[in-house]
Amino acid sequence: TPTGSGKTMVATAAIAAATARGDAAWYTAPLKALVTEKFFQLVKDFGAKNVGLLTGDASVNPTAPIICCTAEVLANAALRRGRDLDCGLIVADEFHFYADPDRGWAWQVPMVEIPDAQFLLMSATFGDTAKFQRHLEGNAAGRDVGVVGGGERPVPLEFEYRETSLIESIKELVDTDRAPVYIVNFSQREANERAQDLCSTLSLTTDEKKALNDELGGFKFDTPVGNELRRYISFGVGVHHAGLLPKYRLLVERLAGKGLLKCICGTDTLGVGVNVPIRAVLFTQLCKFDGIKTRLLTIREFQQIAGRAGRRGFDTKGFVWCQAPAHVVENKRAEAKAAAAAAKSGGKAKKVKKSQPPDKNFVQWNEDNFRRMETGAPETLDSSFQVTHSMILAVLSRKGDGKRFLRDLLVHNHEPKIRQRKHQRRAISMYRSLKDAGIIQETGTMDTSGRAVNLGFDIGDQFSLTQPLSLFAVEYLPTLLKTHGTDHSTRSKLRDERYALDVLSVLEAVLDTPGAVVNAQVNKAKTRAVNKMKGDGVEYDDRMAVLEEMDYPKPLKDELEAYFEPFKRRHPYVGAEELKPKSIARELYESGYDFNKYVTHYGLNRSEGALMRYLTDAYKAMVQNVPESMKSPAVIDLEEWLGETIRMVDSSLIDEWEALKDPVAAARAAEDEAALVALGASRERFTSGRAFRVMVRNAAFRWVQLLAVGEEEDMQELAAENLPPRGRDTAWKVDQLYDLIDPYWHQHEQMDDGYEARSPDLFNLSDDGDDGDAHWRVVQKIRDPAGDLDWCVEGEVDLEASETEGRVVMRLVEIRQEGAVKKEEAKVVPSEEDIWAAMEETEYEDGEE
Repeated sequence: TPTGSGKTMVATAAIAAATARGDAAWYTAPLKALVTEKFFQLVKDFGAKNVGLLTGDASVNPTAPIICCTAEVLANAALRRGRDLDCGLIVADEFHFYADPDRGWAWQVPMVEIPDAQFLLMSATFGDTAKFQRHLEGNAAGRDVGVVGGGERPVPLEFEYRETSLIESIKELVDTDRAPVYIVNFSQREANERAQDLCSTLSLTTDEKKALNDELGGFKFDTPVGNELRRYISFGVGVHHAGLLPKYRLLVERLAGKGLLKCICGTDTLGVGVNVPIRAVLFTQLCKFDGIKTRLLTIREFQQIAGRAGRRGFDTKGFVWCQAPAHVVENKRAEAKAAAAAAKSGGKAKKVKKSQPPDKNFVQWNEDNFRRMETGAPETLDSSFQVTHSMILAVLSRKGDGKRFLRDLLVHNHEPKIRQRKHQRRAISMYRSLKDAGIIQETGTMDTSGRAVNLGFDIGDQFSLTQPLSLFAVEYLPTLLKTHGTDHSTRSKLRDERYALDVLSVLEAVLDTPGAVVNAQVNKAKTRAVNKMKGDGVEYDDRMAVLEEMDYPKPLKDELEAYFEPFKRRHPYVGAEELKPKSIARELYESGYDFNKYVTHYGLNRSEGALMRYLTDAYKAMVQNVPESMKSPAVIDLEEWLGETIRMVDSSLIDEWEALKDPVAAARAAEDEAALVALGASRERFTSGRAFRVMVRNAAFRWVQLLAVGEEEDMQELAAENLPPRGRDTAWKVDQLYDLIDPYWHQHEQMDDGYEARSPDLFNLSDDGDDGDAHWRVVQKIRDPAGDLDWCVEGEVDLEASETEGRVVMRLVEIRQEGAVKKEEAKVVPSEEDIWAAMEETEYEDGEE
């Protein structure tokens, strides 16, 4: 049924009926934001003690009779427990995700694995329901299946095809009280550019600005893109797309919900049912690039986005406008202008030179396409089931005959027979691979729980194979022990850190590559190389040849690829999958940057969300894919550091959920945002965690890295990123830093900033001084070619500033040679060169006289 037609009320009634008869009810949605929103609503409706929340990041009251979770959480629970799962009702919201190529399996699995449950499948763009009726009628529950549908919306929509310019359309919507307007773009770059353009078109009244500032309060726009977003918002313009961090998207949703934004420039990310009140939706185009080709929107895609217009309880009508292609608008305007000129002169209209459509990434649309999307029925939902390692392990971990359960899943899923056979062959290949790797073991006899297959690998509670090549990573990791030693306790700290970083590199090699980040790495490296080669007088052709060979960093590339070839032969299911060695999380660690500095260094302001998603995937891989026996102290440090790095940047969801361990507090927080903030404040201090000390050490080694290169931009960074010593008002200047380090370069030709220079033995942190609660003293030794180790950089960690800012705040105290005489006390002994130069100067002056 359409958006706003009362699906939520039906779901609430179904949950009430299920709990009344003693059944557990599960509510699922595709997004954590939707799940959280529903969690708070159900807490209000049914009481805090009766509602729980489960996501991939947190667990709140997990034994409650009503559970809110993402679709994947329920699907994995169904795979592990089958019909033993306590589940009498499943409310599957946004069920059209059933056809999603990557995630659709999660909406299908519960229907196959929990046939005794009652299902409530909900979507505003369901389409043909016939096959789902057949599936549900044939399940073990034996219930009658009802279909509730209809095209009438409580808030009707008015559709209009526009042949004016985009800015004219936006101004008309805003000026005629049809805001907030959601301006639909189909790339993040276009959404940002549109917001920039609107800042010169829209403005807020004094009262509107005051209300906006009051709502923003102390919100921190503390990442590189933050100032840009703050400026857009100050004009009443929001931006909403996947390239932004979740906290910024949530802020825009909150501001729009309170009527404080006039326009939101975004992509189709707001098309999923997040409850953001929008009065008008404006499509800038009707075509999109789907990752393979540019095509027209499907009817479902169009209607899902258009359905966000019109707020029940606020609006009596919603508005859906669509722009004609820009070249069509220009041509019509030019023709009208020529016709007007001809009418005025009484002559014949001049022939107009017509604008042409873009050469690429464009498919022509017209008003007929628009009307078909407006009135057409959504396409039939097709099955998108897929077999993964995690799915097989989950089913085999179930009590009973895991092989039979797996066979039933492969036979009874909703795929056509030809695709079922393909999945079955793939599952057999994967099963053999898992068996060969020792992850599963066939015992030959059933144990007391009925299992004939056991998970024989050293698997922790959170162990999971989430990526297509996760098994490769798990199989390769033991080879690192041959290089670094099998006994973690006897390994030196330096060697253990190298081992941990190699573990991370193996995991990064099986993650998807964020193109924006690796392209920025290459561009930065090329820029530096060009500048250096120009300074060295390298010829143009030779420079171009060097640049042609440059690539982003790929640790362990040769070793991984050598191992991957026989792995592919042993595991045919790998197919076209390829390794993707890269160094993003590892480089972030080794560089000593925090998230913001890394973004600024590579100019990734508009890809913060993509970088954060990648780091989150890397963190989950560290947690889930590394067996406990391979987690050395340095691996645990690295895992803690990566998790804290992510939390520091955006804890908009994790901290809230972790704070809601008490269901009673959850109820208060659902009604009072201040209560939620107070709960979040109970989290452990940032500066008291294990990860903070790792960050301090990385920040101290960053001093060495900058001094070792020593270009002006490096020294500027050193001066800008470190406070001066306590008691000194003026910040460091580049010349002062050069003066401090120049004596080192008189003694040595190089400064080591590589593997050996990172040794923990060269770093000292003292937290037991008189003011150890406020400041820590740190000393980072510099590794010189002679091995004297008599030069060091001394600094302080400002604990209170670090806690306040959520990052390591350092003071650079001194760069010195230990045991050397202070510069102001040193006796200056002129060199022979200086003496001869002075004599020549004297002779010249005498000659002048």
